[in-house]
Amino acid sequence: MSAGDTTTLAGDLMADRLGSVDPSRYPDEEFDLYSIPAFDAGASDLVFGKDIGSAKQVVQPGDVLLSKIVPHIRRTWVVGKNRGRRIIASGEWIVFRSDRIEAKYLRHVLVGDPFHAHFMATISGVGGSLMRARPSYVAKIEIPTPSLAEQRRIADILDRADALRAKRRAALARLDELTQAIFVERFGIDHGTDWPEVQLKDVTEIISGFAFKSDEYVTSGEAVRLCRGTNVLPGRIDWSDLAQWPASKTAGLSSFELRVSDVVIAMDRPWISEGFKIAMISPCDCPSFLVQRVARIRADRNLATMSFVHELLRQPTFTNHCKPTETTVPHISPVEIRRYSFRLPPLKLQTDFDARVETIRKLKQSHQTALSHLNALFASLQDRAFRGAL
Repeated sequence: MSAGDTTTLAGDLMADRLGSVDPSRYPDEEFDLYSIPAFDAGASDLVFGKDIGSAKQVVQPGDVLLSKIVPHIRRTWVVGKNRGRRIIASGEWIVFRSDRIEAKYLRHVLVGDPFHAHFMATISGVGGSLMRARPSYVAKIEIPTPSLAEQRRIADILDRADALRAKRRAALARLDELTQAIFVERFGIDHGTDWPEVQLKDVTEIISGFAFKSDEYVTSGEAVRLCRGTNVLPGRIDWSDLAQWPASKTAGLSSFELRVSDVVIAMDRPWISEGFKIAMISPCDCPSFLVQRVARIRADRNLATMSFVHELLRQPTFTNHCKPTETTVPHISPVEIRRYSFRLPPLKLQTDFDARVETIRKLKQSHQTALSHLNALFASLQDRAFRGAL
Protein backbone atom coordinates (compact mmCIF):
# COMPACT_ATOMS: atom_id res chain seq x y z
CA MET A 1 0.00 0.00 0.00
CA SER A 2 1.12 3.58 -0.54
CA ALA A 3 1.83 5.82 2.40
CA GLY A 4 -1.62 7.39 2.35
CA ASP A 5 -3.46 4.10 2.54
CA THR A 6 -4.56 2.45 5.74
CA THR A 7 -3.51 -0.88 7.16
CA THR A 8 -5.00 -3.00 9.90
CA LEU A 9 -3.35 -5.59 12.11
CA ALA A 10 -4.49 -9.08 11.16
CA GLY A 11 -5.42 -9.68 14.80
CA ASP A 12 -8.03 -6.92 14.62
CA LEU A 13 -9.74 -8.84 11.81
CA MET A 14 -9.66 -12.25 13.51
CA ALA A 15 -12.89 -13.61 14.93
CA ASP A 16 -13.14 -13.49 18.69
CA ARG A 17 -15.48 -15.44 20.95
CA LEU A 18 -15.74 -18.29 18.46
CA GLY A 19 -18.06 -20.93 19.79
CA SER A 20 -17.23 -24.61 19.76
CA VAL A 21 -19.22 -27.80 19.54
CA ASP A 22 -18.54 -31.48 20.15
CA PRO A 23 -20.36 -33.06 17.19
CA SER A 24 -20.17 -36.55 18.75
CA ARG A 25 -22.79 -35.40 21.26
CA TYR A 26 -25.18 -35.00 18.31
CA PRO A 27 -24.55 -38.30 16.50
CA ASP A 28 -27.46 -38.07 14.06
CA GLU A 29 -27.06 -34.39 13.18
CA GLU A 30 -25.47 -33.45 9.87
CA PHE A 31 -22.78 -30.77 9.87
CA ASP A 32 -21.03 -28.82 7.12
CA LEU A 33 -17.36 -29.41 7.99
CA TYR A 34 -14.52 -27.20 6.75
CA SER A 35 -11.36 -29.26 7.22
CA ILE A 36 -7.94 -29.40 5.58
CA PRO A 37 -8.82 -32.58 3.60
CA ALA A 38 -12.09 -30.93 2.54
CA PHE A 39 -10.16 -27.92 1.22
CA ASP A 40 -7.85 -30.20 -0.76
CA ALA A 41 -10.91 -31.98 -2.18
CA GLY A 42 -12.46 -28.68 -3.22
CA ALA A 43 -15.63 -28.55 -1.08
CA SER A 44 -16.81 -28.73 2.52
CA ASP A 45 -17.83 -32.15 3.82
CA LEU A 46 -21.34 -33.18 4.85
CA VAL A 47 -20.67 -35.31 7.94
CA PHE A 48 -22.77 -36.86 10.71
CA GLY A 49 -21.79 -35.93 14.25
CA LYS A 50 -21.06 -39.56 15.11
CA ASP A 51 -18.31 -39.56 12.47
CA ILE A 52 -16.47 -36.52 13.87
CA GLY A 53 -14.01 -37.35 16.60
CA SER A 54 -13.21 -34.02 18.26
CA ALA A 55 -14.62 -30.60 19.12
CA LYS A 56 -14.76 -28.06 16.29
CA GLN A 57 -14.99 -24.32 15.85
CA VAL A 58 -18.38 -22.88 14.95
CA VAL A 59 -18.07 -20.64 11.89
CA GLN A 60 -20.52 -18.71 9.75
CA PRO A 61 -20.99 -17.73 6.09
CA GLY A 62 -18.47 -15.13 4.97
CA ASP A 63 -15.80 -16.11 7.48
CA VAL A 64 -12.34 -16.37 5.92
CA LEU A 65 -10.25 -19.38 6.92
CA LEU A 66 -6.46 -19.51 6.81
CA SER A 67 -4.64 -22.80 7.41
CA LYS A 68 -2.06 -22.87 10.21
CA ILE A 69 -0.51 -26.20 9.19
CA VAL A 70 2.06 -26.82 6.43
CA PRO A 71 2.02 -23.06 5.83
CA HIS A 72 3.87 -23.07 2.51
CA ILE A 73 0.67 -24.48 0.96
CA ARG A 74 -1.56 -21.43 0.61
CA ARG A 75 -4.86 -22.78 1.91
CA THR A 76 -7.44 -20.00 2.26
CA TRP A 77 -11.16 -20.08 1.57
CA VAL A 78 -14.39 -18.27 2.34
CA VAL A 79 -17.13 -20.13 4.24
CA GLY A 80 -20.06 -20.63 1.91
CA LYS A 81 -23.81 -20.19 2.29
CA ASN A 82 -25.82 -21.67 5.13
CA ARG A 83 -27.45 -24.83 3.80
CA GLY A 84 -29.64 -25.42 6.82
CA ARG A 85 -26.96 -27.15 8.88
CA ARG A 86 -24.52 -26.00 11.53
CA ILE A 87 -21.21 -24.99 9.97
CA ILE A 88 -18.04 -26.08 11.75
CA ALA A 89 -14.31 -25.94 11.07
CA SER A 90 -11.33 -27.88 12.35
CA GLY A 91 -8.94 -26.21 14.75
CA GLU A 92 -6.27 -25.96 12.05
CA TRP A 93 -7.87 -22.78 10.72
CA ILE A 94 -7.34 -19.18 11.80
CA VAL A 95 -10.76 -17.56 11.42
CA PHE A 96 -11.19 -13.97 10.19
CA ARG A 97 -14.48 -12.14 10.65
CA SER A 98 -14.96 -8.38 10.51
CA ASP A 99 -17.39 -5.88 9.02
CA ARG A 100 -14.32 -3.82 8.03
CA ILE A 101 -13.14 -6.32 5.43
CA GLU A 102 -14.63 -7.79 2.27
CA ALA A 103 -14.22 -11.59 2.45
CA LYS A 104 -13.23 -12.06 -1.20
CA TYR A 105 -10.69 -9.26 -0.92
CA LEU A 106 -9.19 -10.71 2.26
CA ARG A 107 -8.84 -14.13 0.63
CA HIS A 108 -6.74 -12.56 -2.12
CA VAL A 109 -4.61 -10.74 0.46
CA LEU A 110 -3.97 -13.93 2.45
CA VAL A 111 -2.76 -15.90 -0.58
CA GLY A 112 -0.79 -12.98 -2.03
CA ASP A 113 3.00 -12.89 -1.96
CA PRO A 114 3.38 -9.89 0.43
CA PHE A 115 1.26 -11.43 3.19
CA HIS A 116 2.64 -14.92 2.59
CA ALA A 117 6.22 -13.74 3.08
CA HIS A 118 5.31 -12.36 6.53
CA PHE A 119 3.15 -15.42 7.28
CA MET A 120 6.05 -17.81 6.67
CA ALA A 121 8.09 -15.90 9.26
CA THR A 122 5.55 -16.87 11.95
CA ILE A 123 5.98 -20.64 11.70
CA SER A 124 7.41 -23.04 14.24
CA GLY A 125 8.06 -26.77 14.09
CA VAL A 126 10.65 -29.07 12.60
CA GLY A 127 9.12 -29.50 9.17
CA GLY A 128 6.37 -31.10 7.12
CA SER A 129 3.04 -31.51 8.90
CA LEU A 130 4.63 -30.35 12.18
CA MET A 131 5.14 -26.84 10.83
CA ARG A 132 2.49 -24.42 12.08
CA ALA A 133 1.93 -20.71 11.90
CA ARG A 134 1.51 -19.11 15.33
CA PRO A 135 -1.71 -17.06 15.45
CA SER A 136 -0.29 -14.62 18.01
CA TYR A 137 2.46 -13.75 15.53
CA VAL A 138 0.12 -13.74 12.53
CA ALA A 139 -1.99 -11.21 14.44
CA LYS A 140 0.84 -8.68 14.16
CA ILE A 141 0.97 -8.74 10.34
CA GLU A 142 -0.36 -5.58 8.74
CA ILE A 143 -3.10 -6.00 6.13
CA PRO A 144 -3.92 -3.24 3.62
CA THR A 145 -7.49 -2.07 4.27
CA PRO A 146 -8.71 0.56 1.85
CA SER A 147 -12.40 1.46 1.90
CA LEU A 148 -14.91 -1.37 1.49
CA ALA A 149 -15.83 0.00 -1.93
CA GLU A 150 -12.18 -0.15 -2.98
CA GLN A 151 -11.81 -3.65 -1.51
CA ARG A 152 -14.77 -4.82 -3.60
CA ARG A 153 -13.33 -3.20 -6.73
CA ILE A 154 -9.97 -4.89 -6.21
CA ALA A 155 -11.58 -8.26 -5.43
CA ASP A 156 -13.67 -8.02 -8.61
CA ILE A 157 -10.59 -7.35 -10.77
CA LEU A 158 -8.62 -10.17 -9.16
CA ASP A 159 -11.59 -12.56 -9.35
CA ARG A 160 -11.91 -11.91 -13.09
CA ALA A 161 -8.19 -12.39 -13.64
CA ASP A 162 -8.31 -15.57 -11.58
CA ALA A 163 -11.25 -16.81 -13.69
CA LEU A 164 -9.06 -16.59 -16.80
CA ARG A 165 -6.50 -18.82 -15.09
CA ALA A 166 -9.28 -21.24 -14.15
CA LYS A 167 -10.37 -21.46 -17.80
CA ARG A 168 -6.85 -22.36 -18.87
CA ARG A 169 -6.67 -25.01 -16.16
CA ALA A 170 -10.04 -26.37 -17.32
CA ALA A 171 -8.77 -26.57 -20.91
CA LEU A 172 -5.74 -28.51 -19.72
CA ALA A 173 -8.03 -30.87 -17.80
CA ARG A 174 -10.12 -31.51 -20.93
CA LEU A 175 -6.99 -32.34 -22.91
CA ASP A 176 -5.97 -34.75 -20.14
CA GLU A 177 -9.37 -36.41 -20.39
CA LEU A 178 -8.92 -36.83 -24.14
CA THR A 179 -5.51 -38.47 -23.65
CA GLN A 180 -6.96 -40.81 -21.04
CA ALA A 181 -9.83 -41.73 -23.36
CA ILE A 182 -7.36 -42.67 -26.09
CA PHE A 183 -5.41 -44.74 -23.54
CA VAL A 184 -8.52 -46.65 -22.45
CA GLU A 185 -9.56 -47.22 -26.06
CA ARG A 186 -6.14 -48.68 -26.86
CA PHE A 187 -5.17 -50.45 -23.64
CA GLY A 188 -8.39 -50.87 -21.63
CA ILE A 189 -9.78 -53.99 -19.98
CA ASP A 190 -11.05 -55.37 -23.29
CA HIS A 191 -7.47 -55.66 -24.57
CA GLY A 192 -4.31 -57.48 -23.74
CA THR A 193 -5.45 -60.72 -22.15
CA ASP A 194 -2.42 -62.40 -23.73
CA TRP A 195 0.05 -59.64 -22.81
CA PRO A 196 2.59 -60.53 -20.11
CA GLU A 197 1.83 -59.36 -16.58
CA VAL A 198 4.68 -57.37 -15.05
CA GLN A 199 5.33 -55.12 -12.07
CA LEU A 200 6.30 -51.49 -12.55
CA LYS A 201 9.79 -52.16 -11.20
CA ASP A 202 10.34 -54.69 -14.02
CA VAL A 203 10.15 -52.05 -16.76
CA THR A 204 11.18 -48.81 -15.03
CA GLU A 205 13.76 -47.32 -12.69
CA ILE A 206 12.09 -45.81 -9.61
CA ILE A 207 13.91 -43.63 -7.09
CA SER A 208 13.00 -41.17 -4.35
CA GLY A 209 14.55 -37.72 -4.18
CA PHE A 210 17.43 -36.24 -2.23
CA ALA A 211 17.03 -34.69 1.25
CA PHE A 212 17.91 -31.11 0.33
CA LYS A 213 18.19 -29.01 3.51
CA SER A 214 15.63 -26.22 3.53
CA ASP A 215 17.95 -23.90 5.48
CA GLU A 216 20.29 -23.93 2.46
CA TYR A 217 17.63 -22.88 -0.07
CA VAL A 218 18.51 -19.68 -1.95
CA THR A 219 16.45 -16.93 -3.56
CA SER A 220 19.13 -15.35 -5.73
CA GLY A 221 22.32 -16.16 -7.61
CA GLU A 222 22.93 -19.13 -9.89
CA ALA A 223 20.47 -21.78 -8.72
CA VAL A 224 18.39 -24.75 -9.83
CA ARG A 225 14.76 -25.48 -9.03
CA LEU A 226 13.79 -28.24 -6.61
CA CYS A 227 10.81 -30.41 -7.51
CA ARG A 228 8.94 -30.92 -4.24
CA GLY A 229 5.59 -32.53 -3.55
CA THR A 230 3.95 -29.10 -3.52
CA ASN A 231 5.10 -28.53 -7.09
CA VAL A 232 3.56 -31.75 -8.44
CA LEU A 233 -0.07 -31.40 -9.54
CA PRO A 234 -2.22 -33.81 -11.55
CA GLY A 235 -0.79 -33.68 -15.07
CA ARG A 236 1.59 -30.74 -14.59
CA ILE A 237 4.35 -29.12 -12.57
CA ASP A 238 3.53 -25.83 -10.83
CA TRP A 239 6.53 -23.67 -9.91
CA SER A 240 4.58 -20.87 -8.19
CA ASP A 241 5.82 -22.09 -4.78
CA LEU A 242 9.47 -22.11 -5.74
CA ALA A 243 12.43 -23.54 -3.81
CA GLN A 244 15.93 -23.26 -5.25
CA TRP A 245 19.32 -24.81 -4.54
CA PRO A 246 22.75 -23.33 -5.29
CA ALA A 247 23.96 -24.64 -8.63
CA SER A 248 27.46 -24.90 -7.16
CA LYS A 249 26.25 -27.60 -4.75
CA THR A 250 24.79 -30.01 -7.33
CA ALA A 251 28.03 -31.93 -7.90
CA GLY A 252 27.44 -35.60 -7.18
CA LEU A 253 23.65 -35.24 -7.41
CA SER A 254 23.25 -36.04 -11.11
CA SER A 255 21.10 -39.10 -10.36
CA PHE A 256 18.47 -36.72 -8.91
CA GLU A 257 18.41 -34.36 -11.88
CA LEU A 258 15.14 -34.65 -13.77
CA ARG A 259 14.97 -35.23 -17.51
CA VAL A 260 12.28 -34.43 -20.04
CA SER A 261 9.53 -37.12 -19.95
CA ASP A 262 10.41 -38.38 -16.47
CA VAL A 263 7.27 -39.09 -14.44
CA VAL A 264 7.11 -37.78 -10.86
CA ILE A 265 4.70 -38.71 -8.06
CA ALA A 266 4.16 -36.79 -4.82
CA MET A 267 4.21 -39.48 -2.13
CA ASP A 268 3.08 -37.26 0.79
CA ARG A 269 -0.48 -35.89 0.50
CA PRO A 270 -0.55 -37.53 -2.93
CA TRP A 271 -3.95 -36.31 -4.12
CA ILE A 272 -6.06 -33.21 -4.55
CA SER A 273 -9.56 -32.82 -5.94
CA GLU A 274 -8.37 -33.43 -9.53
CA GLY A 275 -6.67 -36.71 -8.66
CA PHE A 276 -3.28 -38.16 -7.75
CA LYS A 277 -0.38 -35.73 -7.98
CA ILE A 278 1.40 -37.34 -10.94
CA ALA A 279 3.03 -35.39 -13.75
CA MET A 280 5.42 -35.73 -16.66
CA ILE A 281 8.44 -33.44 -16.79
CA SER A 282 8.33 -31.11 -19.81
CA PRO A 283 11.20 -29.08 -21.35
CA CYS A 284 10.15 -25.96 -19.44
CA ASP A 285 10.54 -27.87 -16.14
CA CYS A 286 14.26 -28.42 -16.69
CA PRO A 287 16.73 -28.06 -15.14
CA SER A 288 15.35 -29.22 -11.81
CA PHE A 289 16.23 -31.72 -9.10
CA LEU A 290 14.12 -34.29 -7.28
CA VAL A 291 13.41 -33.78 -3.57
CA GLN A 292 12.84 -36.44 -0.90
CA ARG A 293 9.31 -37.87 -0.73
CA VAL A 294 8.80 -37.41 -4.45
CA ALA A 295 9.25 -40.50 -6.64
CA ARG A 296 10.82 -40.35 -10.09
CA ILE A 297 9.98 -43.02 -12.66
CA ARG A 298 12.03 -43.55 -15.81
CA ALA A 299 11.17 -46.31 -18.29
CA ASP A 300 13.48 -48.86 -19.87
CA ARG A 301 13.02 -47.63 -23.44
CA ASN A 302 13.34 -51.20 -24.77
CA LEU A 303 10.23 -52.20 -22.83
CA ALA A 304 8.00 -49.18 -22.30
CA THR A 305 7.48 -45.59 -23.41
CA MET A 306 7.12 -42.75 -20.94
CA SER A 307 3.79 -41.59 -22.39
CA PHE A 308 2.38 -45.06 -21.79
CA VAL A 309 3.77 -45.16 -18.23
CA HIS A 310 2.45 -41.69 -17.45
CA GLU A 311 -1.10 -42.47 -18.53
CA LEU A 312 -0.95 -45.93 -16.95
CA LEU A 313 -0.23 -44.41 -13.55
CA ARG A 314 -3.14 -42.00 -13.87
CA GLN A 315 -5.65 -44.83 -14.22
CA PRO A 316 -7.95 -45.88 -11.32
CA THR A 317 -6.22 -49.26 -11.12
CA PHE A 318 -3.03 -47.54 -9.95
CA THR A 319 -4.69 -45.15 -7.50
CA ASN A 320 -6.67 -48.05 -6.06
CA HIS A 321 -3.46 -50.06 -5.67
CA CYS A 322 -1.55 -47.24 -3.93
CA LYS A 323 -4.08 -46.28 -1.28
CA PRO A 324 -2.67 -43.51 0.96
CA THR A 325 -2.18 -44.25 4.63
CA GLU A 326 -4.73 -42.81 7.06
CA THR A 327 -2.17 -40.86 9.09
CA THR A 328 -1.54 -37.22 9.97
CA VAL A 329 0.33 -36.91 6.68
CA PRO A 330 -1.31 -39.37 4.24
CA HIS A 331 1.32 -40.91 2.02
CA ILE A 332 1.91 -43.72 -0.44
CA SER A 333 4.80 -46.13 -0.21
CA PRO A 334 7.54 -46.40 -2.86
CA VAL A 335 7.39 -50.15 -2.27
CA GLU A 336 3.75 -50.20 -3.37
CA ILE A 337 4.58 -48.08 -6.41
CA ARG A 338 7.22 -50.60 -7.44
CA ARG A 339 4.85 -53.54 -6.88
CA TYR A 340 2.08 -52.20 -9.09
CA SER A 341 1.27 -54.90 -11.65
CA PHE A 342 -0.27 -54.55 -15.11
CA ARG A 343 -0.30 -56.18 -18.50
CA LEU A 344 2.47 -54.84 -20.72
CA PRO A 345 1.40 -54.19 -24.34
CA PRO A 346 3.86 -54.64 -27.20
CA LEU A 347 6.24 -51.71 -27.66
CA LYS A 348 4.81 -51.07 -31.15
CA LEU A 349 1.37 -50.34 -29.68
CA GLN A 350 2.92 -48.04 -27.11
CA THR A 351 4.83 -46.03 -29.74
CA ASP A 352 1.63 -45.77 -31.81
CA PHE A 353 -0.06 -44.34 -28.71
CA ASP A 354 2.79 -41.84 -28.33
CA ALA A 355 2.24 -40.62 -31.87
CA ARG A 356 -1.51 -40.17 -31.29
CA VAL A 357 -1.05 -38.09 -28.17
CA GLU A 358 1.86 -35.97 -29.40
CA THR A 359 -0.51 -33.40 -30.90
CA ILE A 360 -2.39 -33.22 -27.61
CA ARG A 361 0.90 -32.81 -25.76
CA LYS A 362 1.81 -29.81 -27.97
CA LEU A 363 -1.59 -28.23 -27.30
CA LYS A 364 -1.08 -28.76 -23.58
CA GLN A 365 2.32 -27.09 -23.76
CA SER A 366 0.73 -24.09 -25.48
CA HIS A 367 -1.94 -23.85 -22.78
CA GLN A 368 0.66 -24.27 -20.02
CA THR A 369 2.75 -21.45 -21.48
CA ALA A 370 -0.32 -19.22 -21.61
CA LEU A 371 -1.17 -20.18 -18.03
CA SER A 372 2.35 -19.26 -16.92
CA HIS A 373 1.89 -15.83 -18.49
CA LEU A 374 -1.49 -15.44 -16.77
CA ASN A 375 0.06 -16.44 -13.44
CA ALA A 376 2.72 -13.76 -13.88
CA LEU A 377 0.07 -11.20 -14.78
CA PHE A 378 -2.03 -12.18 -11.78
CA ALA A 379 0.97 -11.82 -9.45
CA SER A 380 1.62 -8.37 -10.91
CA LEU A 381 -2.02 -7.37 -10.40
CA GLN A 382 -1.89 -8.56 -6.79
CA ASP A 383 1.27 -6.59 -6.13
CA ARG A 384 -0.20 -3.42 -7.60
CA ALA A 385 -3.51 -3.92 -5.80
CA PHE A 386 -1.94 -4.25 -2.37
CA ARG A 387 0.33 -1.24 -3.01
CA GLY A 388 -2.68 0.90 -3.89
CA ALA A 389 -1.54 1.20 -7.51
CA LEU A 390 -4.28 -0.77 -9.27
